[in-house]
Amino acid sequence: MEFGAVFQTNPPSSRVVHLAQLAEQYGFSTVWTFDSHLLWQEPYVIHSQILERTRKVKVGPFVTNPATRDWTLTASVFATLNEMYGNRTICGIGRGDSAVRVTNGAPTTLKTLREAIHLIRELGNSRSVEHNGTTLQFPWSQGSALDVWVAAYGPRALQLTGEVGDGFILQLADLDLTKWMIGAVRDAADNAGRDPMSVKICVAAPAFIGDDLQEQREQSRWFGGMVGNHVADLVARYGSSGAVPAALTEYIAGREGYDYNSHGKSDNDHVGFVPDEIVDRFCVLGTVDDHLEKLTRLRELGVDQFAAYVMHTEKEETLRVYGEQIIPTLRDAVRATS
Repeated sequence: MEFGAVFQTNPPSSRVVHLAQLAEQYGFSTVWTFDSHLLWQEPYVIHSQILERTRKVKVGPFVTNPATRDWTLTASVFATLNEMYGNRTICGIGRGDSAVRVTNGAPTTLKTLREAIHLIRELGNSRSVEHNGTTLQFPWSQGSALDVWVAAYGPRALQLTGEVGDGFILQLADLDLTKWMIGAVRDAADNAGRDPMSVKICVAAPAFIGDDLQEQREQSRWFGGMVGNHVADLVARYGSSGAVPAALTEYIAGREGYDYNSHGKSDNDHVGFVPDEIVDRFCVLGTVDDHLEKLTRLRELGVDQFAAYVMHTEKEETLRVYGEQIIPTLRDAVRATS
């Protein structure tokens, strides 16, 4: 299992770069950042500074969308960063949440998402692509390599991910739901004639280590509210048809709207509908042993990367403990002699 660290691009930007450096030092392979240009600072500018000040980690948005940027521009950013820093970018993409809703927009259709994934991946891999009746290619890009990982929850989005994604981003760490969603993605890949195991699986959730479980819950409850935005869309589309597990949809019964001014913040004041049970299921909290137990079970389900949302009062300490106690334990053991 590999590990990613997810940060918000709050000012000062130098702090985000510093946390990314710490993440690399402690063994994280990927640094992800939110991409919501009104709520936080522009991520790709900060990505360039992270890449400049690190040696190995990959960087990418968690997640971008097809609506707020021209697709060719998004691809150009990745191809440029790859030329500058040696193929160390990765593209996380979904239909759109805060970046589009905060401007009174809406998530894109899955058809649009599919088309954007294809164009961004082809151009980001220095290949030509047909678009709007013409053939496009970056004449300055050679040897760029870019994987596109798709964030999804609902049945149709999971199917799309299995059909076209290089990876699947699941933003919750509930064991039962993870098993169901991985199965849906891999079945879709198999039905599309792809190797199901070629689709990398990334589970993302707040990670907070310590003994005060209730404080950890309070600083992580925002996550249930964020996931609830996507779940509300699923309920509106599928209702109680059984297409989406009740374990995912039942908890939003008391949800009364959402204020994006508090999006992703631990002091979010409108997530009281999220019970402790959901926080515990969706997040990775508790002691080191608690983290190891849950992450081991996720790995057994086929998770290739755990991406830890590091958005609480103990950022450095969480990175340190992961680097010294958790990541080494969950790496594949290699014996010096046999």
